[in-house]
Amino acid sequence: MKKTNLILSILVVFAFIILSCNGAKKQETQEVNSEAVTEDSGQASIKAVEGADPNALQVAKSLDDFTTLVAAIEAAGVQNSLVNVGPLTVFAPVNAAFDKLPEGTVETLLKPENKSQLAFILTNHVAPANYPDTQLAKEAKKGRKLYMASGKYLVVENKEDGIYVGGTKILKTVKVSNGWIHVIDNVLVPAE
Repeated sequence: MKKTNLILSILVVFAFIILSCNGAKKQETQEVNSEAVTEDSGQASIKAVEGADPNALQVAKSLDDFTTLVAAIEAAGVQNSLVNVGPLTVFAPVNAAFDKLPEGTVETLLKPENKSQLAFILTNHVAPANYPDTQLAKEAKKGRKLYMASGKYLVVENKEDGIYVGGTKILKTVKVSNGWIHVIDNVLVPAE
């Protein structure tokens, strides 16, 4: 009987130790998982491969003329959309385009409570399609509108001095790994 009680006591202590260790492992796993969730994730956080062609976001980040656009992209949380494989066409307003907006507009849009409105405006600058300048000229000749990621449409026109989209002239076109960037000097604010 004493031997049975001793064996039973040892088993109870052994079971208690095992359960305690498993609880510690679960707690450790939960802590590791919660850390992973708080880290920046998504395609935009992946480092560029040296020698690879840059994507739309990488190009925008590399140029001083797009610091306001990049700040807006990050504030709206849409950076992963600009690094997708594509093809996509970005109509990228330069800093001076944001300066043309009424005073205080940019600061107001960058506030966290206006994140969805800012994202809507920014997606109005992205066409989920491949539109090099030559294709834009064809679309203009056919009188077509471009479908934007915002769900809105923009008129594309071929005028004497160049191609216009949404009423603003395309200043320059840059090929990127996931599509095209067309530099513009106005913000394409969608009509709601």
